[in-house]
Amino acid sequence: MKNFYTTKKVNKSFCFKSKRNSGYALLETIFYILLFAILSIAVINSMITMTKAFSETTIQAELMQGGSTLERISREIRGAYSINSITSNSLKLNTKDAEGVNKTIEFSLLDSNIRLLENDIFIGNLNTSNIVVNNIVFTQINTTKSTAIKIVLTVKSGHDLQDRTEDFYNTVVLRGDY
Repeated sequence: MKNFYTTKKVNKSFCFKSKRNSGYALLETIFYILLFAILSIAVINSMITMTKAFSETTIQAELMQGGSTLERISREIRGAYSINSITSNSLKLNTKDAEGVNKTIEFSLLDSNIRLLENDIFIGNLNTSNIVVNNIVFTQINTTKSTAIKIVLTVKSGHDLQDRTEDFYNTVVLRGDY
C-alpha cells in the first residue's frame, strides 16, 4: 500500500503543478495577443500611409502631364508659318507636313479635353482621360518683326478629391516669323 499512496501523492502534486502553470499560459497568451494586435495596428497604419503617398504621387504625375500637352502644342506652333484663326480657347495654324504640303493644325477645348484636328479631321485628344482641362487660353502677340502666341493651360487630376489645379504658361514665336 505504501507504493499506491506514494503514486497517488505524486499524481496530486503533478495535477496541482499543472493547474499552476495553466495560469501562466493564460497570461502569456493574453500578452502574445496584445503584442500581435499592436504589431498589426503598426503594419496597417504604415500600409495606409504608403497608399496615401502613392495616391499623392499619382496625382502629381497626372498634373505634370499638362506640361507634356503644352509642349506638344508649343512644338506645333513653333513649326507653323501663320495663324489661320484664333479665339480664346481655339487655335488653327497653317503649317507644312514632312513633304512640304500645306496643312492645318487646330487645337480646341471641348468639354474638358483639348482636341487635335489636322486638316479639319479629328486626330484625338491631347490630354489623357485622367486629366481634366479646366481652361486653355490662346493670345496672339504681334510685333513689327514676328508673331507669337501666349498659351495658358489649367489642368486638374480626375482622381484628386481636393480639386487642386496646375497652371502652365508658354509663349511661342511662329517659325515663319523669325
